[in-house]
Amino acid sequence: MKRGLFLTLEGVDGCGKSTQLAFLTEYLKQKGLDVLLTREPGGCAIPEQVRQILLNPENREMSAETEMLLYAAARAQHIAEKILPALEAGRVVLCDRYLDSSIAYQGYGRGLGEQRVRQINWYAQEHCMPDATFLFLLEVERSFERIRQGRQSTDRLEQEGRGFFERVDDGFHALAERETRIRVIDAARSVEQVWAELRQKADEVLEQWQDI
Repeated sequence: MKRGLFLTLEGVDGCGKSTQLAFLTEYLKQKGLDVLLTREPGGCAIPEQVRQILLNPENREMSAETEMLLYAAARAQHIAEKILPALEAGRVVLCDRYLDSSIAYQGYGRGLGEQRVRQINWYAQEHCMPDATFLFLLEVERSFERIRQGRQSTDRLEQEGRGFFERVDDGFHALAERETRIRVIDAARSVEQVWAELRQKADEVLEQWQDI
């Protein structure tokens, strides 16, 4: 059986990727594709429990190293239990965040270094990398505005200061410059404009996959 297609969506908090992910999921299903929608951290029972620990705003004492290791542990289970079986069954896997977020948030945001994050996650991911990644870029100031609009509370990471998110943004930009699988999308535009570009880029990736 032909291996499935692994697509990830990335970006800073408030970039609107969750809305676009919903659009993309429905769009692919309308094309008759068997789609698995998942997220990180989370996606299945054990990683979802880890997610609660990671994002709980009461866990202020969590060290950067512990945070990095918990994300990697959740990813290892997620891959083994959900992502790899779906890909082996020929499905299209759509994942909200993946390794790029660990590099940007822990490697750059927490200052642990990209190489250190990659080394830890090498054991977790077993070379299970996305076929394509859609990266939604948004200025940090706009990101802050969106996070705070209409929210009753924020999670542990969203409560970090501007400096943290500026470093995360630097990390995503650095990845975009080096990783050919990453398709950059300007998230500062209207929802409709962003979706039009995402749909076009997704169609290009699908065409390449279907021609293999």
